[in-house]
Amino acid sequence: MTGIALEYFHGAATRVGVIDTPVPHREEGYSLLMTSVWTEPEATEENIAWTRTWYDAFRPYLAERRWLNYLVDDDGADAIRAAYGPNYDRLVEAKRRYDPANVFQLNHNIDPAAT
Repeated sequence: MTGIALEYFHGAATRVGVIDTPVPHREEGYSLLMTSVWTEPEATEENIAWTRTWYDAFRPYLAERRWLNYLVDDDGADAIRAAYGPNYDRLVEAKRRYDPANVFQLNHNIDPAAT
């Protein structure tokens, strides 16, 4: 159940401007997805070690961007800001205007009170 996926971003997705949609990732390239899942508690240390080893091997080649769909529940506000990149401040303003009470918050939330 553990694996590594490299997704190739190209074509139509790269012909959209960085600020034309909330998602700023418009450069041709790859997205790295590493999943580390196991069912046997006794395999925990081995799986964590495997994941850290391979992530560290990829780290020199990674950009400072984050893909929103790949954030986990314990990723904080900095990760959300990084996922939206230069569009974040504009999205905070939209959130303040259309959802000031933060009703829609059960996702990787853009907090209308963010500064």
